[in-house]
Amino acid sequence: MEREDCMINNQNEEILYNGISITRPWPPENMRSDSYDPMPLPYLTNPPEIIPIDTGRQLFVDDFLIEYTSLQRKFHQPVKYWQNPVLQPVTKIEMNKGFCPVAAPFSDGCFYDPNDKLFKLWYMAGWFDGTAMAVSSDGLHWVRRELDVVAGTNLVLPLDNDLRRDGASIWLDHEAQDISERYKMYLYTRKGKTGEKLIPHGAYLLTSPDGINWKWGGLITGASDNNTFFYNPFRRKWVFTIRKEGRPYTPWSNPLKTGNGRARSYWESSNFPDALNKWESSVFWMGADRLDKKRNDYDIGDEPQIYKIDAAGYESIILGLIQLHYGPSNEVCATGGFPKLTELQVAFNRDGFHWDRSCRDTFIGANPGNKESWERAYIHSTGGVCNIVGDKLHFYYSAFRGDESNRNKLQQWSGMYANASTGLAILRRDGFASMESEGLLLTRLITFSDKYLFINFEGKEGAIVAEICRKDGKPIPEYTREDCFPANGDSTKYLMKWKNRDNLEELSGKPVRIKFYLNRSKLFSFWISKNQSGTSSGAVAAGGPGFTGQWDI
Repeated sequence: MEREDCMINNQNEEILYNGISITRPWPPENMRSDSYDPMPLPYLTNPPEIIPIDTGRQLFVDDFLIEYTSLQRKFHQPVKYWQNPVLQPVTKIEMNKGFCPVAAPFSDGCFYDPNDKLFKLWYMAGWFDGTAMAVSSDGLHWVRRELDVVAGTNLVLPLDNDLRRDGASIWLDHEAQDISERYKMYLYTRKGKTGEKLIPHGAYLLTSPDGINWKWGGLITGASDNNTFFYNPFRRKWVFTIRKEGRPYTPWSNPLKTGNGRARSYWESSNFPDALNKWESSVFWMGADRLDKKRNDYDIGDEPQIYKIDAAGYESIILGLIQLHYGPSNEVCATGGFPKLTELQVAFNRDGFHWDRSCRDTFIGANPGNKESWERAYIHSTGGVCNIVGDKLHFYYSAFRGDESNRNKLQQWSGMYANASTGLAILRRDGFASMESEGLLLTRLITFSDKYLFINFEGKEGAIVAEICRKDGKPIPEYTREDCFPANGDSTKYLMKWKNRDNLEELSGKPVRIKFYLNRSKLFSFWISKNQSGTSSGAVAAGGPGFTGQWDI
């Protein structure tokens, strides 16, 4: 799909698809590693005068679209699948000789491939051992198909004791000019040994036409573990989220503790291979801030750190899962044979750089109080973030139980990294936040070029009506509240109509406002579609059945 979402006004300004203006230098170079204030959100403090909404469903995760409202915003969490885990160690390689069984993504990725009409999940098979792929037709039931890379296995990379895999990040590039590079991988490896010769650890870029047969690219020097990347479809940029070491710990609770705090740096390019030689131009991005709280409820009490970020374009936003590290340290966990506690929070981003973390609730959490739980701790997100499956979003995540019989504070592969499986959490489509209760919501000035107004709502005991207004907020004749047919029930894709109008074609290109009236209802999103089937022209994260590429078209 050819898109021209962004416009360069001059050498110093770029106007994004949503009207947000970003200025050079970009990415911003003013983020301070010694600041513990929440990240500033310039697009909320100074929103565009008129917001174009041609790209994607418009989510109410923040106040970007809202001029006034008497409604309340409520954030929501996904529900874990009742048959979790959907993948657990069973094969010889996954069982790792019983030492550290693993069948779970270490970021890796889960994408729906429209060519094969299959969900494809890449994961770590056995701790630091294999990189394998499972497939599914429904996103619930997974099959390990034998592949031709290593006979009798589902490995996509051969086992190599001289170069042990660590974290990986995988992406299905629907816009690849060369089909042999349709799949892309960032792989961090640990050093091994051949005779007396040590093989250095490092990060590699790989490409593949099918996600199975991979071609090794160059080595990124100076890399460390737990780096990830994603594609920003709105700006057509590859973004690497890079582990940043040495950030001072939060000074308000322990001013004497310094160094080794995890944070993230940012690097972007239009060309994926540029990471090989331009990585060092990254800028500081974000770390834990003063709103991130310690987890004293399980006798951890360590300072929270930003462990990792996975992100993807979803509808009209960049959707992120931020992995918070609460502790304890690796040394403590290795001695006890239990996993460290990390959990996932959700964050939202409209300019590609600045994260809105208004919701600090755990999005996908662990079960640290239960030693026998398959998801006791160490929760990881998966590359691609989520898949769209009908009216639901699928979030695949990794979790570790550990093995307290395998304790060794000097051994990095001790029981703290044992017994990892893959889980699934399910959320309503667009269901991150709702504006709800009883009252009204007036949007800022918006423009659009399509014609059918759709909403995602829940109103089983009430109703929603919409009114199209002029700049001054006064209703346009025949698009009034009284003319609107009420939306009742529960739908993720509901077409709004008026008595004498079933579309907004005559208002195309004109700045207007929409006023939503809610009665005992929840409003998750709205958008203007080019057709009555309700396509949004938005980004679809890691895809799903019915989508042919990066966009809902």
